Amino acid sequence: MILQFVSLKSNLQEDVLFYKAKERESKFKAIPGLIQKYYVKKDQPGHYGGIYVWDSAESLRLFRESDLAKSIPEAYEVTEAPKIEIMDILFQLRD
Repeated sequence: MILQFVSLKSNLQEDVLFYKAKERESKFKAIPGLIQKYYVKKDQPGHYGGIYVWDSAESLRLFRESDLAKSIPEAYEVTEAPKIEIMDILFQLRD
């Protein structure tokens, strides 16, 4: 499994960002290979993130090439290049 952490800065107010994320929820649920996604808020105002758990590097690659992935900066009014970290999951504590 693959863990992907995306950190971004947005011009949107938190309630607007939350609304947009909920509007797009079904599109993310339909992504093949996406096991889980966590929407997170960071300590600084306007800083948010997404934590994705993928079944494989191939699923992540296909998502990154998708129109949905490419629409994220515009949908959330991202103001600077997102920081993306990708890690292999060695094992999980719970099933």
